[in-house]
Amino acid sequence: MLIRLPSSEIETPRRNFLGRATSVTLSATALGLLAGRSGLAQAAMEPKDVAILNVALGLEHEAITAYQLGAESGLLSKPVLDVAVLFQGHHKAHRDALVATIEKLGGKPVAAKSTDEVARALNAASLKNQADVLALARRLEGGAANAYLGVIPAFKDAALAQVAARLAADETMHWTALSQALNQPLPGSALSFGA
Repeated sequence: MLIRLPSSEIETPRRNFLGRATSVTLSATALGLLAGRSGLAQAAMEPKDVAILNVALGLEHEAITAYQLGAESGLLSKPVLDVAVLFQGHHKAHRDALVATIEKLGGKPVAAKSTDEVARALNAASLKNQADVLALARRLEGGAANAYLGVIPAFKDAALAQVAARLAADETMHWTALSQALNQPLPGSALSFGA
């Protein structure tokens, strides 16, 4: 379902949010667990896995809260709200997979920040219309897509690369739908994600 907004509501995102999320890197161990391949994961276990996964989990917590803030803002039309709730559900599934993986590694999953903390960090008070909410979500989704794509070159096992690609595909799908909703042009050149 493509959501079209009137061009009067369209605003171009002012800052690049990708830098923060692209620093997240998941190891082969972590994604092995996400793929249900705990034997492979245990064989390749690295001490940094839990810390890296907790950074990714923090980003998923942030996305869940950002969609909640958008949903509760009263700024979204019913069809847009339905899509936002769907995307939030995807992030909840990502969160659950990351939590399970961190726990399998013997770590303690990072807790979500309070709604107020996330609202301040994302400057939610500046959201004045539907396009503002969608632009924020678009920035977050682009960062997540690039973060997950960043791990694919590290894999020798194609199954692990596939897991990272599937996570990135969800984020890229979200980014694309949000771009279309904002009447933003799609990338003009190939290989625009993960660089």
